[in-house]
Amino acid sequence: MDFRPVGTNERIATLDILRGFSLLGILLVNMFGFYLPMPHIADLSSWFSEVQDIVLHQLLDIYVQSSFYPLFSMLFGYGLAMQYVKAKERGINFYQFAPKRLLLIFCMGMFHAILIWWGDILAMYAFCGVFLIALIRLPAIWLLLVAIAINALYHGFNLSLYALAGFFTTSTDSISVNFDAIQSAVTAYGIGSWTDAFMQRLDDLAIQMSIFMWISSLFTILPYMLFGAAIAKWRLIEWAKEKIILWIILAIIGIAGGLYVKSLPIAGAQTIGNEYLQVYIGGPILAIGYIAVVTLLTQLPFVVKLLSPIATAGRMSLTLYIMQSVICTVLFYKWGFGLYGKVDVQMGIYMAIGIFVIQVLFAELYFSKFKQGPLEALLKKITYGKFASRK
Repeated sequence: MDFRPVGTNERIATLDILRGFSLLGILLVNMFGFYLPMPHIADLSSWFSEVQDIVLHQLLDIYVQSSFYPLFSMLFGYGLAMQYVKAKERGINFYQFAPKRLLLIFCMGMFHAILIWWGDILAMYAFCGVFLIALIRLPAIWLLLVAIAINALYHGFNLSLYALAGFFTTSTDSISVNFDAIQSAVTAYGIGSWTDAFMQRLDDLAIQMSIFMWISSLFTILPYMLFGAAIAKWRLIEWAKEKIILWIILAIIGIAGGLYVKSLPIAGAQTIGNEYLQVYIGGPILAIGYIAVVTLLTQLPFVVKLLSPIATAGRMSLTLYIMQSVICTVLFYKWGFGLYGKVDVQMGIYMAIGIFVIQVLFAELYFSKFKQGPLEALLKKITYGKFASRK
């Protein structure tokens, strides 16, 4: 029996719109990593000195930072669970193709990280995906309970250690900074050759993909994938109209609760504890709020039509994610236009929005000729043995 991923006519507009918006959110955050030595900046909030930069960074910190990687993780889990359910309904062994697909995503991620940009998320998503497919057969309620348990135990343990060690109330100003590492990154990316940037990227990867980061991803990424998989098994987005009260509650709690927790280091004391709560508690809560708001809005047909260009971009999110790194490294590194370290926060925001608009237009043009994005088609060809055809 033939099995292929979700086709054009079967796609869920809400999911594609969420993927599209996630691309913008991730790019807004990643811009700092493209033009600043992020792996070596202990506290980004203390990096800026201009009032405008400080205010704009605070706004990004509240509304964007640490909310879109959990959102994308939930969408990743949702997508894998949809594939599992579809395979089960058709009597296909899900495990014949799922591990291969994850291996390919992992390879794409490592290629991206080593040759283009150190801040890749695909490889760790694929790594966590292995654990997800091992648990995917569990009922939805158990997927949710496992996600909550992992999250609660991990963050409960960390916060307890912070409190016992007295770190919770310690100011972020006390965090030490490695100025030599910062200077090395600025030199390599800002005025160095492609080879200099490549060698620096390997150093940055030693931080970004350290053993600690791989292990911690099982507690900071996998739970959100499990959450997304549970939502998929319950078909909460497909049956959103029947679950409208639930989505309204999630929207209110997610937006209000998320914004409150994420504002703690800014409205209150800028302590290590408050920043931890902002990133690891407030971020995912706000992500759920965003999902709920978009799900509610897309129950209105005119909203779906209005946001159809965003959905089109979401249909090729893998391709556009890699494309963002290619564009930004060309813009910022010396072997390109050499804008590294020469951009303020406002300009970074404008550039991110501009790149995203160009990508949306590119996606519209591309899908007038083809049915699937180029990297998505390659992934499909190797996994399922069939290329996406022209229209």
